[in-house]
Amino acid sequence: MPLTRLAADAFGVVTICLVSLLTLLGFLCIIYSCYFRTRIHSRGFVQLGYFSGPWIIRIIFILFAIWWGFGEIIRLSLLRSEGRVLNALNLKWQETVCKYYIVSNLGFAEPCLFLTLVFLLRAPLQKMESGILSQKWNGKTAGYVFLCCLPVFALQLIVILIGPDFNKGKNNTFELPHYFTSTAVPSRMKDGGDDIALCTYPLLSTILLGFFATVLTTYLFWLGRRILNLVINKGLQRRVYTLIFSVSGFLPLRVLLLGLSVLYKPEQVVFEALAFLAFLSLLCCAGVSIWMLVYCPVADSLALRSLLDLEARRRISDDHNETISLIANQSLLGESTGVSPERNSDASTKRGSISFRTVEKDGTSVDTYVELSLFSPSRHATPPGSPRPLGWPMVPRAQVHGP
Repeated sequence: MPLTRLAADAFGVVTICLVSLLTLLGFLCIIYSCYFRTRIHSRGFVQLGYFSGPWIIRIIFILFAIWWGFGEIIRLSLLRSEGRVLNALNLKWQETVCKYYIVSNLGFAEPCLFLTLVFLLRAPLQKMESGILSQKWNGKTAGYVFLCCLPVFALQLIVILIGPDFNKGKNNTFELPHYFTSTAVPSRMKDGGDDIALCTYPLLSTILLGFFATVLTTYLFWLGRRILNLVINKGLQRRVYTLIFSVSGFLPLRVLLLGLSVLYKPEQVVFEALAFLAFLSLLCCAGVSIWMLVYCPVADSLALRSLLDLEARRRISDDHNETISLIANQSLLGESTGVSPERNSDASTKRGSISFRTVEKDGTSVDTYVELSLFSPSRHATPPGSPRPLGWPMVPRAQVHGP
């Protein structure tokens, strides 16, 4: 089933749109993270500094995802058609672009993306002093990511630079099939134009990526088990489960699809469909990871900051009400000297409780009663040394009109 130009262009347009959406999501999360860090420092919420600690690694994680997305655009045959961007390059330069794509994406962007994800998940398990709250944590983590990615990058570079020599008979021991090391195949345009190079996935590069995915998935399951033992919130548990199963599901699926692509020629629709599905699997994994590791922690922290603001305002309001209550109680105690002895004797029948009647100057009384618990110290009252409880403001049942 030959690959028509319409099918190739359709896959290319959808790929560019999806990468654009991923880039937009990434930049919005970067702005959101910077806004969160600025709010913390401007408002002085030291308690939330733990959640903003890995902000640089989160931004680097997003940049790796964007880098990978643009690499997927460079691979497209859509850009090599007549009158497109890469069509201005000759065949050899187009093949060089395909080699750059393999080394850049399969050897650098994808390993760094998933290594950064692992370090972000591992951060809560570290000690507070040497972990996220440490000022050097972001720099050390970035260095560890590049250091761990170096072996994969070097192996992919060896496959691209030295691997083709095994297909040319330069090695007398054995000769590998071309699909083990081939990064591009020439394709002649039907309208009589110049040949173009269609990017392929070398099987050796896919095997290296599969080995990396196996090690990463195994470690991720072990790491997720440790995290789930510490998480008591069901919402956070669902997030951890979603993140672990998305990575352990989409990454091996991408490796499998790339491995199957060597069975078909780049001029066939099946090859393009397999390549698109492989791209889509990693795109979903990257989008879920950005949402779970960047957006959700920042959103939860901002919600917690709002709760802290409400709590601070509630405390100020409570202090204000207690002050008014104390003033009202002291005023009532001052007026109790003008109350009749009969009322005082009646009040003595209630231990620690006194009732007052408001008396006007002409001797008449109105129906306004206030009951005030004094909790006066005695052997039946609260133990000595306990703090004196505050009263509450008097709320009259009817308004008294004095002279």
